[in-house]
This record gives sequence, C-alpha cells and structure tokens, in this order.
Amino acid sequence: MGHLDLLRNHVRTHAENRPGVYRMAGPGGEILYVGKSVRVRSRLLSYFRADPHEKAAELIRTAERILWDYEPNEFAALLTEMRQIKAWRPRFNVEHNRKKIYAFAKITVEPAPRVLAVTRVVEDGAEYFGPFPNAGRIMGTMRELSILLGLRDCPGTTPVFFDDQLEAFSRGRPPLCIRAELSTCLAPCAGRCSEAEYRRRIATAREFLGGSGGETLRRLRDRMDDASGRLDFEYAALLRNRLLRLERLQEDLVALRGRGKARTFLYAPTGHGGNNRLYLIREGRVAVDLPAPFTPGQKKAAARRIRAVLATPPPGGTALTASQAAEVVLVGRWFRLRKGERKRTKPVKRWLREADGAGSLDRTA
Repeated sequence: MGHLDLLRNHVRTHAENRPGVYRMAGPGGEILYVGKSVRVRSRLLSYFRADPHEKAAELIRTAERILWDYEPNEFAALLTEMRQIKAWRPRFNVEHNRKKIYAFAKITVEPAPRVLAVTRVVEDGAEYFGPFPNAGRIMGTMRELSILLGLRDCPGTTPVFFDDQLEAFSRGRPPLCIRAELSTCLAPCAGRCSEAEYRRRIATAREFLGGSGGETLRRLRDRMDDASGRLDFEYAALLRNRLLRLERLQEDLVALRGRGKARTFLYAPTGHGGNNRLYLIREGRVAVDLPAPFTPGQKKAAARRIRAVLATPPPGGTALTASQAAEVVLVGRWFRLRKGERKRTKPVKRWLREADGAGSLDRTA
C-alpha cells in the first residue's frame, strides 16, 4: 500500500465530519498547510480526488502526516486557523488576510519610529491602532499627524542621528528633505533633536491614536495661554493654529474609529453535538470563551467571569499586536458576511441584567 493510500485510510478511519482545523505536515514535522472546515473528514478526503496539477494534489503528495483538532463551531475553527497560520507561517498557505478592507495606524519599531497607515499587519513588533474602515482618510490623517508632531515620514532605511549621539565633528549634517527647513519635522536625519524629544512626540501620537489625546490638548492650551500672558502673541498664534488642527485631527480619528462599544458584545453560536459556546467580544477580539450557560447558577458564574474581564483594561491597552489586529479584522468580517449570526449577539449590559434576573430566581427557588 502506497503512502497516499495510507494517508487516505487514516482519514477515512479516524476523521469525523465535525468543525475543526487540520494541518498537513511534511518532512521533519514542518507544517506545510493549515486549513479549516465545518466537515473535516469530507474536506480532507477531497484532497485525494484533486486534479494532479492542482495545488491540493501537490500538497497531499508532499505531506507525510495529516493532523486535525475539532472545534465546537465554524467561528472557533476560523479563529484557530488564523492563529495557527500566524504562528507557523506554512509555505502552502496564501496570505490569510486576502482582502484589504480595513486600515490600521502603525507605530514602527525603529530608532526614530514613524506613524504610518497600513492595510497589512505583520509580526514585526510594531503597535497597531484601529481598525479604520477608510484607508484613504486614515492615510491623510497619519500624514497630518506626522507633520503636526514633527515626526519623520521618510523611508525606514534613512539613517538617524540624534543630537546627543553625534560627535562634535559630525554636527551640522544637512537634512535629507525639505520638511526640516519648513519646521514640520524634527529632522533626526540631521541630528536636530534628541532621542528623548523624539520619543515624547511619539508618546503624543500614541495618545491620539489610543483615543486619549485630551491631556495633550490641555497642555497645549496652557502653553498658548502662557504665551499670551507673556505678550508673545506670535508664538501664541502658532500654538493656537496647532491646537485647532490637533482638535480637528482628534475628531477625525474618533469618526474613523467608530464607537468601541459597537464592537463589544456577547455572541452565542450553536455548536456541534450541543457544544454551544458563549463568547465575549471586546473591542473586536475574543476576550472570553465559555460553555454556553443554561441554568441560573451557570449564568451567574458566567456573569462573574465577564464582569471581571471587563473591569480590567485590555492587555496592551489600545495598541494591538499584529495577531490581535488580524483577529479584529477576522471577527468583523465574520459578522459582516454572515448577517444571520448577528441575531445570536446581545449587548453585554442586557445579557448581564438577564443573568442577574436568572440568579434571583435561583435564590428564591
């Protein structure tokens, strides 16, 4: 019996038609491909019927082992598939986020970080904020934010020299673009700012992108009032104009971001074989995954868990890692393409009130 026959018999004997995630492993245990299906057995057997010139046939010829894990529902399988693709980066998988629907604001990891608008998230250690539905608008907003805060927008390969890192003979480097002459960039390419000053500006950008730029605006108003008090009206006018532009920028970011509460809710899909689940979706990500509660006591316990999670700030604050950003996009796309699943969602406060009512019935029983 050949290798393909052995693999086929293994699938026929052991796999079940349940939702799950499967992996094709090659020589040395390398994960070649990760996939998901609501009927794992049927999906795996289809690989053995593929045309010899199709990618599926090439994949099954290369695979030495086929592994799979069952999930309670298709939503869980989709999340697990994405996470495993991100973790293993299998060479037979295409880019998981095929459609560039959402945009993110990104703070890069560089000696002098940049603030960019991107439509792809990658595991590079950067911070991501969003998602924003309008890529064109967020690109313009990030450009404006960089100009207002004096952040560079040059290529990442541009050399950086902070003024507290330059030797005396290296001072006076010419800037590499006109923004330095226009005073719209701190010009770390020419050693015109310290690393500490640049990092302070990045911290301000992070505040704005995270939705908490009010303190920055307050400090700017105080500086404007102080300049007016010293009769330095020219500087006060400069600060006033910057303040107005930052206020408009903040309003634009709020409008682009949308209401965070709209992406926080409870989702209760049905599961295979009665394995129903209850998910707390918080800011577009799965924060809690529980067995669906049925009895008053189970609902009380679930409510305690949900309240405990909501009482703590999200891990990492408002910034997202690449994997977290990808999950936000995936969850959003799930509900956008499956409008029927929205009927299985419920606002958190309403669900908690109902759970509390069930607990009261339980206590009086």
